[in-house]
Amino acid sequence: MPELPDITVYCEHIAARTVGKRLVKIRLASPFFLRSVKPSPRDLEGAEVTGVSRLGKRVVLELDAGRFIVIHLMVSGRFRWGEPNAKIPGKLGLAALDFESGTLIVTEASSKKRASLHLAEGPSALEPFQRGGLEVLGATRDEFVATLTREVHTLKRSLTDPTLLSGIGNGYSDEILFDAQLSPMKLSSAVKDVEWTRLYESTKRVLVSTTDRLRKEYAGTFPEGVTAFRADMKVHGKYGTPCPQCGAKIQRIAYADNETNYCADCQTGGKLLADRSLSRLLGKDWPKTLEELEERRPAAQLAPNPARSTKSPKPKRSKPTASKPTASKPKAPPDAT
Repeated sequence: MPELPDITVYCEHIAARTVGKRLVKIRLASPFFLRSVKPSPRDLEGAEVTGVSRLGKRVVLELDAGRFIVIHLMVSGRFRWGEPNAKIPGKLGLAALDFESGTLIVTEASSKKRASLHLAEGPSALEPFQRGGLEVLGATRDEFVATLTREVHTLKRSLTDPTLLSGIGNGYSDEILFDAQLSPMKLSSAVKDVEWTRLYESTKRVLVSTTDRLRKEYAGTFPEGVTAFRADMKVHGKYGTPCPQCGAKIQRIAYADNETNYCADCQTGGKLLADRSLSRLLGKDWPKTLEELEERRPAAQLAPNPARSTKSPKPKRSKPTASKPTASKPKAPPDAT
């Protein structure tokens, strides 16, 4: 799912191409994409774009006369930019927003079709989309701590709750917690003062540095390669690969639709966090530490090596070979008496 850094860069590129331009038409390839009734797409034809902004994980195109286009890409939705009246992709395309300067295409690589388009107007039009989450990049440390201690949750849940923090999802929460060297399952009520400082600084550092990298990566070109699993991520999507800091294998907690990735050595003191499905299956056999996990891996079957072992290898038994039957000599007839 595109998160704060991705949505920020999307907004900047869309604004550079549409602000001051008029909306010519909205073409819908999927009727389920539009989730509102009034105003209608035709009512917005000819409206001028006055601004583009991020609202949580939504992209808002501000039009004249207090009208808005609100797009939520959800997990698999993405933007493309094309020439005026560009064709909507047949399989993935949801809609096309035609402007004087070109076409903003919305795609979704999923059969679930969760992405949404809302058209709204009026001074309170955006209130239904405001989840109340704190904008971290403009918040102080005290505001950050006060927000996350308002309710008791795991740090993973707190970072990704849109009513607490705005714009952070599954991917960048993994990166933030790794940077802060904190367990994703640690409760907010158990976080120490020095750890809150680390988490606050890591949150801002990860979001700002990632946004800057995306700006450089897509300088001069529309960001069509946005992905939830970036090669420069340190733990998210890196299950089973070496931790870039300590070399231990990255672990995971698997859920129905996604997973949390972490380094046990760097974040949990070597403790393996229970995977909901596997720990339920294994019960008491679930390994608690990395050492137990390694001990329970099947040992490699190596050929005996006298130079490496104190025991001499057992001699191989040779299979008995079947002897060929020999022809028996005919018995001599008894002497006649």
